[in-house]
Amino acid sequence: MLSRSFLLSALVVGIVGTVRADDWPQWRGPNRDGKSAEKGINVKWPEDGPKLLWSLQNPDAIGTGYGSPAVVGNHLFILGANGPKQDAGEFCTCLNVKDGSKVWQTPLNTTPGKFLDGWGAGPRATPTVIGDDVYVLGATGNLVCLTKADGKVVWQKNLVTDFGGAIPLWGYSESVLVDGDHVICTPGKKTGMIALDKKTGKTVWECKEFGDGAGYSSIIPTDIGGVRQYVQQTMSSGVGVRAKDGKLLWKVGEINRSVAVIPTPVVKDGHVFFTSGYRAGCELYRLEVDGEGTKATKVYSKNPVMANHHGGVIEFGGKIYGHSDSKQWLCLDYLNDSEDPVWNSSKLDKGSISFADGYFFCYGENKGVLAVIKATDKGWEEVARFSIPKLSPTRPNQGKVWAHPVIANGKLYLRDYEMLYCYDVSQPGA
Repeated sequence: MLSRSFLLSALVVGIVGTVRADDWPQWRGPNRDGKSAEKGINVKWPEDGPKLLWSLQNPDAIGTGYGSPAVVGNHLFILGANGPKQDAGEFCTCLNVKDGSKVWQTPLNTTPGKFLDGWGAGPRATPTVIGDDVYVLGATGNLVCLTKADGKVVWQKNLVTDFGGAIPLWGYSESVLVDGDHVICTPGKKTGMIALDKKTGKTVWECKEFGDGAGYSSIIPTDIGGVRQYVQQTMSSGVGVRAKDGKLLWKVGEINRSVAVIPTPVVKDGHVFFTSGYRAGCELYRLEVDGEGTKATKVYSKNPVMANHHGGVIEFGGKIYGHSDSKQWLCLDYLNDSEDPVWNSSKLDKGSISFADGYFFCYGENKGVLAVIKATDKGWEEVARFSIPKLSPTRPNQGKVWAHPVIANGKLYLRDYEMLYCYDVSQPGA
């Protein structure tokens, strides 16, 4: 018999269209922190991995790109392009998660723009699915709102032509934030950050108090003493922008951000942790109320132990986990300024990380190997490992397996450029 709580949850979903607790509706999951809310994951797999439910290997299916999917209920949303070059047309695809069949596919009317495509062109971002709409950002700055049901274009802007932004060297990679009634993202250059009305695309505010180049990171919302703000990492600094009016509250940064600044900030318990690769390292700031705003006080900076290139880091149990260019995979006591990791391991090549049900899913960039380890500060405790059946034949050799793992509704999704694999990680009989 179905429980009363389940029936009530189903009724609420049916009426207001909210996402389920175990959905993955945006970049890095429900809270943009790399964590799935799902419980009861099965990690007892045979040597060749969990059951493969379906795969898409035709470039026409989801297209080329490095973005992860978003999953809401019975549908998956993903960005792609019709080739590996910068002039490839971009599109958003909606799939049925049951069998991978196409529900709709909408071109983004990609605005021409230049960025380096030696690593492979195509969109880099993850769609953001809120209510009845899907919000996507293409590599040349096309910000588009689509209807979730059929993919019709509601409104469209371009970060360069409409807001004076500048395409980052390897293309826009940010996954936009939808917070309340607004869509927030980072054009860069002439306009540091913008907020648009999510229903119409009309400008609510523009923050022009900083003109940093847009990096490849995505915004995290937080509240400090009742002050709602948006934390972002640009190509040269970390910033906090007030949500109600776009005022720059603070700007910090002593680590040597250069080349490509990619990891999304970690905001937890009034602290913000930044890390970047290319020997930049990491830094930690304490956020405190300052009148009607917020101030950021340095706890430490220029710590070399965690220099995360692009796979992201996750806070769990007061520690930071992820891959560091200097120390391999590691666990860091990030609230203390120590250059010694709690543990580090070279048992998997560099890659991305996601969390579900007490485990980290670590996805190696070279061969598409997924290793599952316990989320513990006791060491690298591996419980499962397998490789995706086939690597992308389309992706240029300079490119890697860069899309992050997604765990939603009993399924694990792994992408490699134009390839997408869906695995069953639910408990038997679930």
